[in-house]
Amino acid sequence: MKTLRKAVIPVAGLGTRFLPATKAQPKEMLPLVDTPVIQYVVEEAIRAGVESLVLVTGRGKVAIENHFDVAFELEDTLRRRGKQEELAVIQGISHLAHFAYVRQGEPLGLGHAVLCARYAVGDEPFALLLGDDVFDERDSALDSLIAAYRSSGKSVVGVQEVPPEHVSRYGIVNAPGSDQAVWDVTSIVEKPSPKDAPSRWAVVGRYVLEPRVFEHLAALEPGVGGEYQLTDALAVLAREGRLVATPIPAKRYDTGNKLDYLKANVEFALKREDLREDFTAYLKELTLDL
Repeated sequence: MKTLRKAVIPVAGLGTRFLPATKAQPKEMLPLVDTPVIQYVVEEAIRAGVESLVLVTGRGKVAIENHFDVAFELEDTLRRRGKQEELAVIQGISHLAHFAYVRQGEPLGLGHAVLCARYAVGDEPFALLLGDDVFDERDSALDSLIAAYRSSGKSVVGVQEVPPEHVSRYGIVNAPGSDQAVWDVTSIVEKPSPKDAPSRWAVVGRYVLEPRVFEHLAALEPGVGGEYQLTDALAVLAREGRLVATPIPAKRYDTGNKLDYLKANVEFALKREDLREDFTAYLKELTLDL
């Protein structure tokens, strides 16, 4: 079994749910406190042992590339002003991993975005991380999928149970048998109604995929809205008996949802030693005034 060394992160979306903030900046660059969402996703992949990251970009996404690149003028200014702590933080970002960028010329869906990374990935298994879902770094998210891949030798989707009213937001897989930590996916449905869903186990933005998925993506016909759906290719893997699911134990923050994004900012701020005490006092004061 080949070692998992690469990850694909699609970042070509338009971010329409956060307009007007995303009119002139990528949604992935929106901050959780003082760090862009995309950096949390990249750091998760690196903690799991990924060495090379392929970001699938589009028009208007150059800020993401700049963020992970060397910023000579900024570094020089910080150095001359003696701001060594800030300098170390900035330099660390550009040395996180090896980055490659490919362009998705048209917004043709997640399946198409993943297919754009085919030749950068090559004939290797790879992790796929969606930027809207950020996981608590104190628990392992991607590690559990890598372990399931190593034990099963199959492609893996990371899942969590969601409330019935949220089922129609996700791809949903069949439920496990009793006490199964990893189970075969026999059914995967994109955004079903609650009454038609095979379970409440939702795919939440983390995957480990065999390179054979590219063949299935290339053979897809356009679906709803003319888009190519990743779920359709995963359904083919499931029919081949090549897809398993495993729960992700880490707490998830859906930063693509405005309310959840605000909640994430509060919780990430409360984790910070430099902010926790003053911010907690502010929140207490604020709640008393409501």
